[in-house]
Amino acid sequence: MVMAKTRLLVSDFMMSFLWVWSGALIKIFVHKGLGLGHDPSSEMIKGALSILNMFFFAFLAKVTKGGAYNPLTVLADAVSGDFPRFLFNVGARIPAQVFGSVTGVKFIIYTFPEIGHGPRLNVDIHRGALTEGLLAFAIVTISLGLARKLPGSPLMKTWISSVSKLTLHILGSDLTGGCMNPASVMGWAYARGDHITKEHILVYWLAPMEATLLAVWTFKLVVQPLTEEKKDLKPKSE
Repeated sequence: MVMAKTRLLVSDFMMSFLWVWSGALIKIFVHKGLGLGHDPSSEMIKGALSILNMFFFAFLAKVTKGGAYNPLTVLADAVSGDFPRFLFNVGARIPAQVFGSVTGVKFIIYTFPEIGHGPRLNVDIHRGALTEGLLAFAIVTISLGLARKLPGSPLMKTWISSVSKLTLHILGSDLTGGCMNPASVMGWAYARGDHITKEHILVYWLAPMEATLLAVWTFKLVVQPLTEEKKDLKPKSE
């Protein structure tokens, strides 16, 4: 049990480290490697590479038996489990993801100083919190739905999840960066020195985490009773 938890923490750290690196490398490859600007063709290439990248991380999650790079995923799992798992996820796994993201961003900035400063809030704090909250609610709800035993291959579910994340990211990119990942944003904010500001805490931590809790609660309230009702009706119809 201890070895399994340790392996999971190491997996979370490494996946969070690689996640911030992968995003930076995609931008460097498109803008510097291919020499493209911010025209529609470059955005399409970045979108395609981002989807392939999410397939790769879905593969890593399977190989590591549950490793994750997003605190929202871990929080949703923690709320759905028992209290010891909640303490482990919130008290150990999320800090491991944050530490992995911060370490990854530090290495990125050291290696590629021209990479930039990560996502920034471009609207007022209330609109920013609402945006990140809605995006988090949507992606967590989609993830919970895909995690259930529904018809469809794992590849199709990964495709739906990847396209959904990319679409939501695009919708929120001009406002908050469309992050839906508090650990990743924390890495860039820590590098800038504004990780303890009110804007960062409210927009990129409290809002998406509250939205995650609301999504889990809503999903249990709406979806599970419907599923149980169908199971009760099935023998009668037969």
